[in-house]
Amino acid sequence: MSDGVAAAGAQNTLDSEFDGYVGIDWSGAAQAGYAGVAVARCGPGRHAPQLIRAPGKTWTRSAVLDWLLAELARPQRLLIGFDFAFALPGDGRPAPQLWAEVETRCAADGDLLGRAYAENDRRFWTAGPRPAGWNETPRAAEAACRAADLGNPQTPFQLIGAKQVGKGALAGMRLLHRLDRDARDRVAIWPFDGAAGHDRRSVVSEIYPRLFIRQGGLGNAKLRDLDDLNAVLNRLNSIGITRGGFDDHEADALVTAAGLRATAGDAALWAAGTGEPEGWIFGVPKPA
Repeated sequence: MSDGVAAAGAQNTLDSEFDGYVGIDWSGAAQAGYAGVAVARCGPGRHAPQLIRAPGKTWTRSAVLDWLLAELARPQRLLIGFDFAFALPGDGRPAPQLWAEVETRCAADGDLLGRAYAENDRRFWTAGPRPAGWNETPRAAEAACRAADLGNPQTPFQLIGAKQVGKGALAGMRLLHRLDRDARDRVAIWPFDGAAGHDRRSVVSEIYPRLFIRQGGLGNAKLRDLDDLNAVLNRLNSIGITRGGFDDHEADALVTAAGLRATAGDAALWAAGTGEPEGWIFGVPKPA
């Protein structure tokens, strides 16, 4: 276990307030049958996280939303981590206004697809070579993550290339809008709705799986080997899983669920996002 994770476990003040921890690896893909979404869950304690199987052949974004709304209707309190940016750098509006606009402009596209929001918007790199003068200024959370050597999250303004995350962020903002509209009495979106949702609602937070993988000692490697995955889980104070046959999206979801459980008791990590209008990545400390 890393020193930071050990300390979080030792000063456990908030994690016992959650009945379960859910890690969701997300995708903004448009093609039919995309396979970039994975869902995993663990309860309190050290039990190994478990993958949640999709209701169909693979998870879709809409299926995740339906599953999540059903889970939020149950008498339980969850900490849920999504792997996408909850806001855009320098947008300037309250995040719920941004989410609502993305929803409105993309309403004709099914399965929460959000790419249409970026059309004819020069802030986004959507095709071809890098545009002259394109602005990749990071959000404060992304800059803090890099400064803490916890990974290199990319800007949501990039919608092209193997490392792009913009499509997923825009699709995710449609999901956040639906949660804010349809389940506000059951779920708080952190940090926009308060420090840690002490009103007993479940909490949705932005996460970055690489952060937990690095805390688990595997640096920038993709987790495709059972021994490597279990080594990371063990360092996150979790029992390992017993079967192989997972892909890197499923590994990210498993590690995220365990990582949320391992760090949810650290009050400083909750406080780090306080007052950040562009959101914050849970697990990233506030710069000194």
